[in-house]
Amino acid sequence: MSTKGRSRDIGLDRRQFLATAASTLAASQLGGIGSASAQSRTESAPAPGARRGAHTSFGSLKQVDAGVLSVGYAEAGPPAGPVVLLLHGWPYDIHSYIDVAPRLASAGYRVIVPHLRGYGTTRFLSGDAVRNGQPSALAADTVALLDALKIDKATIGGFDWGARTANIVAALWPERCKAMVSVSGYLIGSQEAGKMPLPPKAELQWWYQYYFATERGRAGYEKYRHDFAKLIWQIASPKWTFDDVTFDRSAAAFNNPDHVAIVIHNYRWRLALADGEPEYDDLEKRLAEGPVITVPTITLEGDANGAPHPDPSAYAKKFSGKYAHRLIKGGIGHNLPQEAPQAFAKAVVDVDRF
Repeated sequence: MSTKGRSRDIGLDRRQFLATAASTLAASQLGGIGSASAQSRTESAPAPGARRGAHTSFGSLKQVDAGVLSVGYAEAGPPAGPVVLLLHGWPYDIHSYIDVAPRLASAGYRVIVPHLRGYGTTRFLSGDAVRNGQPSALAADTVALLDALKIDKATIGGFDWGARTANIVAALWPERCKAMVSVSGYLIGSQEAGKMPLPPKAELQWWYQYYFATERGRAGYEKYRHDFAKLIWQIASPKWTFDDVTFDRSAAAFNNPDHVAIVIHNYRWRLALADGEPEYDDLEKRLAEGPVITVPTITLEGDANGAPHPDPSAYAKKFSGKYAHRLIKGGIGHNLPQEAPQAFAKAVVDVDRF
């Protein structure tokens, strides 16, 4: 998928994330490398003042035409540095990485943080394009963005939708993924798998998916999208005491005109209540087989994740390359990059050195 695009720099303030150290400094700032063999360990997040909240803005964003989208993205760090691509989830935005990006930039990495389709300044190039939220489409967006920015390979990190997208790119386009950091591990699924009922307690965690399956749910999300997102934040991260300023900074991204359509389609597609686009059928067939991921990977989990997530033992064998799992303690919930940015950034540096 070698879609080309042109990058229009509209004034990202690079001074905010000036690369002040080389990769050797990264080891002292972010901690040393762990063993490259498969491992599982527990880490405690640093004190709240050290782990988050030090930064509030990426500055001006850039835009680039990539595939079917004009993608809005933040960029930090030296242009010639090794590339790290960071993908956010729902209902979050690029600010999940507001404290991760400067840590990686200061360690010498070129950091790209795009708004997914339906968020922020990302827009469809055609008014007639299907507002498709199926997983393979988001992964194709990611490859198209790499092509547009002329990036051959990147270390990819993500959580929630972003982790699933990173998983898919690593599985289907391993030549484009140097290494991966994935919160909650292996998240590749299929419509067929979505037909299988779960135990009642597990089904309860997916209440919003069934709400979105109804027209009432679509209308409700349209009308109350900010209140809805705040509720999800509270449920998914029950020990994260975020303030209104922090939430509102991200909630602005949900005003995208395609946001509701993308979100509703994503969850209806999972239940086979909405069709995907034929051009992604072959990709979805490959994903339905549960492909093993071969690239070096570190999976992360917060000890207070209130969102649905698999047990690490259920997916460890899905990673055949160098692999490690880390449990991040300290009341860390679903939005792990924003709640524990130092631990997330350290995982990126460590996996890049596997």
